[in-house]
Amino acid sequence: MATDNVVWHKHEVNKNTRAEQLNQSPRVLWLTGLSGSGKSTLANLLEKKLHEQGKHTYLLDGDNVRHGLCGDLGFSDTDRVENIRRISEVAKLFVDSGCIAITAFISPFKADRAYCRQLLEEGEFIEVFVDTPLEVCEQRDPKGLYKKARSGEIKDFTGIDSAYEAPEQPEVHLTYQEEPAEQTAERLFELLKEKGLV
Repeated sequence: MATDNVVWHKHEVNKNTRAEQLNQSPRVLWLTGLSGSGKSTLANLLEKKLHEQGKHTYLLDGDNVRHGLCGDLGFSDTDRVENIRRISEVAKLFVDSGCIAITAFISPFKADRAYCRQLLEEGEFIEVFVDTPLEVCEQRDPKGLYKKARSGEIKDFTGIDSAYEAPEQPEVHLTYQEEPAEQTAERLFELLKEKGLV
C-alpha cells in the first residue's frame, strides 16, 4: 500500500483546541435522500441559520464537488462509492478543523454512509434522512433529470434504475410535508436542537 511508509505526524494544535477556540462541537450533518428531495435547499437554509448564530460551518454539496474534487467521476455504482469516499475524507478534515460540516448528497448506499460514520468519533456523524417520496421528487424534478432518466437519456439514476438504500436508524428522520422550504428547514433545525446536535 502507498501508506506503508507514511507516518501520521501529530500536531500540537488539534481538533479539540480548534473546537474550543470556535466554541462549538464539530460534527458532520449528513443530509441524504433522493434527487429532488430538497437536500441542497435545506442544507443551504440550515447553514444560513447556523451562520446567523455564530457557528463556523462549511457546506459540501453534491453537484458543486463534481465541478472539482470529484469532476473525474461518473455515476456508476463504483464511481458513486468513490465520490462518497472522497467527500467523507474531506468532511473528516472539516471536523478536524473544528467546523460543522453540512453535506447534501444522495449517497444511496448504506455502506458508504457507514464509511463516513466510522471515520469520525462517536456522536460526530449525524445522519439526516430527507424522506421525500419518489413521486414528489419526480413532480418537482428541478433539473429535469427524472424526465431524462424515464426516457432513457440517463442511466443508473437513483430511484429509477439504481437503488436507494434508505437509512434505517438516522439521527434525524425528516418526513415530507407540504410546506415552504423555509418551514421545513426550521423544522429540521428544531429537530437537531431538540437532540442537542447543534
